[in-house]
Formats: sequence, C-alpha cells, structure tokens
Amino acid sequence: MDWTYRSDSTVQDSAKSASTETFVTALVLNAAVAGIEIILFTVLRPRFRAIYEPRTYVPDEKKRVQPFTQSALLWPVALWKLDYQDIKRTNGMDAYFFVRFLRMMVIFFLPVWLLSWALFLPLYGAGATNGKDGLDRFTFGNVSPTQQARYAGTIIFMFLVTPWILYLIKKEMRHFVTTRQRHLVDPDHSKTAQANTVLVTGVPRKFLDEAVLAQLFSHLPGGAKAIWLNRDLKDMPDIHDRRLKACNKLESAEKNLLQTATKLHLKGKAPNQTETADGKPDPNLPLAEQLVPRDQRPTHRLPPFKFLPFGLPFMGEKVDTIDWCKNEIVETNRLLEEARGKLREDIDRPGVGEDEHYPPLNSAFILFNQQIAAHLAAQSLTHNEPYRMADKFTEVAPEDVIWANLGLNPYEKRIRVAISYALTAALIIFWAIPVAFVGIVSNIYGLCSQYKWLAWICKLPSVVVGLLQGILPPVLLAVLMALLPIILRLLAHFEGIPRRSGLELSLMTRYFIFQVVHSFLIVTISGGIIQALPGLLNNPTSVPTLLASNLPQASTFFLTYITLQGLTGAAGGILQIVPLILYYVKLVLLGSTPRAIYKIKNVLRNVAWGTTFPSVTLIVVIALVYTPLQPITAGLAFVTFFLFYRLWTYLFLYVLDQPASGDTGGLFFPKAIQHIFVGLYIQQICLAALFFLSRNDKKAASAIPEGILMIVLIVFTAGFHFILNQSYGPLLHSLPLTLAHKSYGMAKQPSLPSGEPGDDMAEENAEADAEEANGGKRPAVDARDDRLPTDGFDRARQIERAKGADDEDDLERMREPARNAPTDFNHPATVEPQRPIWIPRDELGLADAEAQAMRAEGIDVSMKDAEMNEKGKIAIDGRPPKDMI
Repeated sequence: MDWTYRSDSTVQDSAKSASTETFVTALVLNAAVAGIEIILFTVLRPRFRAIYEPRTYVPDEKKRVQPFTQSALLWPVALWKLDYQDIKRTNGMDAYFFVRFLRMMVIFFLPVWLLSWALFLPLYGAGATNGKDGLDRFTFGNVSPTQQARYAGTIIFMFLVTPWILYLIKKEMRHFVTTRQRHLVDPDHSKTAQANTVLVTGVPRKFLDEAVLAQLFSHLPGGAKAIWLNRDLKDMPDIHDRRLKACNKLESAEKNLLQTATKLHLKGKAPNQTETADGKPDPNLPLAEQLVPRDQRPTHRLPPFKFLPFGLPFMGEKVDTIDWCKNEIVETNRLLEEARGKLREDIDRPGVGEDEHYPPLNSAFILFNQQIAAHLAAQSLTHNEPYRMADKFTEVAPEDVIWANLGLNPYEKRIRVAISYALTAALIIFWAIPVAFVGIVSNIYGLCSQYKWLAWICKLPSVVVGLLQGILPPVLLAVLMALLPIILRLLAHFEGIPRRSGLELSLMTRYFIFQVVHSFLIVTISGGIIQALPGLLNNPTSVPTLLASNLPQASTFFLTYITLQGLTGAAGGILQIVPLILYYVKLVLLGSTPRAIYKIKNVLRNVAWGTTFPSVTLIVVIALVYTPLQPITAGLAFVTFFLFYRLWTYLFLYVLDQPASGDTGGLFFPKAIQHIFVGLYIQQICLAALFFLSRNDKKAASAIPEGILMIVLIVFTAGFHFILNQSYGPLLHSLPLTLAHKSYGMAKQPSLPSGEPGDDMAEENAEADAEEANGGKRPAVDARDDRLPTDGFDRARQIERAKGADDEDDLERMREPARNAPTDFNHPATVEPQRPIWIPRDELGLADAEAQAMRAEGIDVSMKDAEMNEKGKIAIDGRPPKDMI
C-alpha cells in the first residue's frame, strides 16, 4: 500500500466519494449483522418460548394470544399476518397508537419514496451538474449553477407531499379522538376506579375535609362516592420500606438456610451441637439448629453509620440475618400499627385540626359515582383564587401515583417547572460540545482536507476509514443519548409531576428536543460546515453558494443512521439477544427465592414511552428534512418504518406487557403528531433558505420564486397546524357531554334523535370500524344503568343534606361513610398488610418449622406453590401469596 502523503486535490477527491464508500460500508455491515440476527432468531425462537412468546401463557386468559407459529421457517408469513388491532386488547391504547403511528409512516413514505426517486434521481443526477459523484450526485447541492430551473421540480414535489402528510395527520387525529373516546366509555375500562377518579392538587386548607369536598363536588352529576385526603405521613413510608426490605432479606436468608440444611443432609454431615446419650442431636433443640451449625447460618453486617443504606465489609455489627429480619418485621409491624391508629384518629376528627398527627396535604383523590362527573370536575373552574385547585388529573391509578409529589404548594410547583426547564435548556447548550465532536467525526475526509496534521487518518485503508466515518459516529451518538433519560427524568420528577405516566409524557417532550437539537441539527450543521470549510477560508464571499452546495452532503451520516436503525435495529429487536442472556443469567444469579423466580419468569418487560417515541419521531424528522435534499433517504425511511411496524406488532402481541395503571389512553400519539410538524417546519425553512442562497453562474440569486413559494407553504402548514390544534386539542383528554349517556354510572337513555349532538360520534364510530384492518370491529358499547358500589358517599341522598349541613351532626353523618370507603387511593404505608414471607417447602420439614416459628412471632408466612427438591433446587407452580408480588 502507498503510504505517501496525498495532495490536497487527492484528499478532496476522496472527500467527494467518501459518502458513497461510507454508506456502502455501513449498508453491507448492517445487512450482514441483520442477516445473522435473523438466522439466530429462526433457530432460537422455537426453543425459548419464555423469551419469544411469553404472552401465550403468562398474562390473564383474556389477554393471552394464540401461539405464533409451529413452523420454524414460516415465521415471516405468520409475522405478515399479525393484526395490529389486537394490541388494543392485549396491551392497551398506548401500545396500539404507537404501532398505529408506525403504520401511518409506512403509508406516508411509500408514495413519497416512489415519487422522490422518480423525480429527483434524474433531476439532480442527469445532465449538467456540479460534478459530484456517488451518492452526492443525487443531492440537492449537485444542481449546476447553469441548471437552476430544475429547482422547480423540488417545489412541485413539496406542494404534492405536504398536503399528503397533512391529510394523513388529520385522518389519524380523527381516528385517535374517536378511538380514545370509545376506550374511555368501554365497559371494561369505565367501571374501574381509575376511570372515575380525579386527583385535585393545590387544595386550600379550609377545603381539606372529606365532607367539605363532598359538598363542593355535589353540584356535579351523581356527586362523589369516596374522597381520600393525602396526608403528611412523616416516617410511615420509611417504616413501610424498612419492612419490605426486611421481608426480602428474610426470604433470601430462609432460602439459604434451607439449601444449607439440604446440602449437609445430602452429604451425611450433622452439625456439631448438643447431643443426647445415644449420640443423636438433642430433640429439644429447634430443627434449624439440629440441621445447620450456628456458624453456617446466614449472617450480615449492619451499616456502621446510620446514613448508609447498606453494611460494609469488616465494619459494623455482625448479626444473624434470620433473627435480625424477624425482629425488624415485628418492630415495623408494631410501629405501623401505632401510626395507623393515630391516622384513624385524625380521619375521625371533624374539620381540619391544628394538632393532627398526620395533617392533610393540599391534594385529594375524588372518586365519583358517574364517569362524566369526573371529566366535568377536571374541566371546571373549581376555585375563585389563582392556582387554587387548578391542576386536576383524570384517569389516575394508585400504582401510577408519585406520592412524594402530592404536597407541593401551587406557587412552589410553578417555580420548580421554571427551574426544571431552565436546567433542561442549559443541558441542551452544554451537551452541544460532545455531540458536535460526533458530527465532526462523521466527516473525516473533510477534516483531512482542512487539517494537514490529520492527513494520516485518510491514509488508512478505505474500509477502516469507512468504519470510522460510517459506524463510529452513530454508535457514539447512541451512547451519549443513553445517558440523557436518567437526567431528564430527574428534572421531570423535580418539577412536581404527580404521575409516572405524566412524567413519561414530559420526558417525551424534553427528550425529543434533545434528539432534534443534538442528534440532528448540530450534526447537520457541523458535518456540512466542515465539508465547506476549505472553500470558506479561501473565498469568504462564497458563503451562500458553498453552504447551499455542501450542507446537503451531511445527509451521509443520516443515511447510515437510518440504515443502522432499520436493519440492525429491527433485526436485533426481534432477536432480543440481550433479554435472552439476561433471563438465564438472572435465573442463575438472582433467582434465589420463589418470589425472585416468579418475577423473572412472569413479570414481562415493558416500554418506556418517554424515550421510545422520540427515537422514532427523530427518524421521521430526519427523513422529512432530507428527502428533498437526498432522495435515497425516503426509500430507507420506508423500509425502516415497515420493519419497525411489523417488529412492534409482534413484540406487543407476544413479548411485551404494558401495565394498565400506566396507560394514558394513547396521549403519546398527539405529541408524536406535533413532532411531525417540527420536522415539516425544519424541512420547509431549510429549503427556503437553500433556495434564497442559491446562485447561478453569474453569482446572482437564481431561486427567489421557489423561496417565496416555500414561505407560502410554511404559512399554509402553520395555519393547518393551528386549526388542527384548535379543533382537536379540547377533545384529547376529557369526555364530552354528548357521550355522557354512554359513560359509566348513567341511567339508560333512548338514542339521540337525528341531527342532535351525538350523531357525529356515532357516524365516526362507524367510519372508524370500517377503516380498521381485516374488519376488526369492537362491539357497540351499551348504555348502562349500573353504578359504582354504594358503600361510600351516596350523593343522590346527600346533596340536599350537604347544602344545608350547618350543624356538626350533619357533617359527622356525611363524614362517616368515608371511613369505610375503598382503600384504593390510600398510600400503601397506611393500608398495606405485611407481605407474606414466601419460602419453599423442603423434604426435611425445616420450612414447616421455620414457618411455625415465624407465625408464633406474628409474621405472615406461606409455602404455597413453592418446593425445594433434595438437591436444593426451587420450583414454583403459582403466584405469590395474596398476589403480593
């Protein structure tokens, strides 16, 4: 190989062809990796049902699916036949609308791909051009200064494609609103406490009483069924956590004790303990001491300092783990029972006392008798002063609540929001440094041509340079972006968001901003500027022409990025090699107790929407912006979204399990639609700028009319965006009154006469049914006269009494049902019993003896559906006791 120094012209020639070489290298490598992953999936799938088809046996019967396919080779046919509509039943609305979004992108990019290739490949690449070759030949910057009239084709393309995407957006938003409303009034959902409860924050002190809040909300249909005030529980949550940790530790220690006894018995070794005259162990000793020497019992060290959450080697007191855990559980049970007694006294005390043990915070859960009342409460103006009872949340599930964020002052919360977003903005600014470096690395040949001391890199074998330029930058960028969610979730939590699903919605916005700024804009600008830098230094007056010519060349990085996501990403997603390895590693290393084994085998993985959706919408933005600049992008985007569409349909039907408590009813989907508009605006602004910067052979502006038409298109898109938000925005969250007759708790009503409100919904329901693939129709939702249980506030009898409840006796009678109300929205520390200690039954009878000893101390214990064989291996055949996982 010739290691002599290359001339400037040689390096620049290499830079011109680098995009092709880089892309081909990335394409071949990713295709090879994807092929290997597909082959491995074909071989492994039939053998590892727990990884590739857990939803065929793990979930409840009504959420299970039929086996994928018995054929090892025909799985692509089965994958093609999967119906994404079934996701609504198996995994909820968030998963359904995520796959629906991918399907929408497939429908959009198919004609765009065909049109862009038919139009731009000859338009940019044929005849008189700027002399670029390889992939650069088909870029916007290859149009010769003498052929500027060709930009008319770009304008025609934009005026065809933009209405197409806007039409799809409108169609999908209509489908979203209709489908979400039908989900809200569906009997299986609307009868749950989640569908009928509102979380109210910022409650003034004089309203922090169940009876007073009942009076306030008695004006709504049906009134309130039950009210839970959130209270300052002080150390109760910490005590509850202590007990839970002690329970976990005790289960592990008991397992170790049982295994030690089993192994000693298998080896025929007896402990060195007190013996009787005949040489046998003293039967008066506990069985554990007869079978296991004291020095072989489980032990651990206590933290040497109170602020440490764990012990340190050779420091702190060494204690017997089983004895310590039993004492800890007994102590925390006692402390919790005492605290709960004081809490009951506070609840029984009328009014808002000054000397309460656990004073109420400024928030409450309101469970309504009628679903429509919950939605009316969320939309109503509740208080006459600023920020009082202003933040209200529907569709609240207890498992979704962030209890630590329920007591924030309204003003404090808004200050926290400002600080949170200020820190996010600062993070965006300072994160630009490492991301800009990644963008520079993506254009190695441009660096070589500008900086002579880096010329040695370009002398490396072309395959090595191709790997450095095509593979390394996307990988580095992925690593950088993996660090962000942790920080952004902390910022969202600091903001005071009271629900985990709301935290994911906030994270989706923050993470998307990061993705667009760092993974797209900075990489684009840095890559294009480096390529144009030599010309800018030699001829500063040529800035407009050089930027217009070289900025589109940054598309190479994004071609490789989309290729990486579409081929390796999709194939890796279906192979799931990491979950496969972790599954068996966890069983060996972490599957030490029946509960741990159950969690590994039966608690399925789920998706964090706050990071998953932005990763997809980033590809949408990239493809939208670069399709008119580099038409190859459209074809790659279509393939990527098609593969993603089939992949995620399979994953949500057979592998993943989204918890119902965290389901927002699809609210991530309209946010994703807003991300599409971000891509449209960037696309149109960039094209307008490139048109205005374009110069002909006489150095005169040559595409002013095209630039003006792009401005017109921007205005049209913004107008459509505004109208879309105004028309569908109010329909995203709450039920309208026209659907009140279908909501839970309402008496059956006759159908609305023709032409009255409600007809539109019926028509849209019918149209939505007709649009669904394979004729998949949801049965019509019947109006119901059933109501929520009546063991709480029966508001039908209490409204008049509440309005005139001036004396303490009346208020006391209203307050009484609240004491016996359901405990769904109480903090776990206030109502949750001690989780049963789950240990396996053994052949020596030691587990029975240990369970008897624990019960004697008041500790709940169970050996149900768990056994240990003669070799110390644990097997389970059921769920944890009392379903407390």
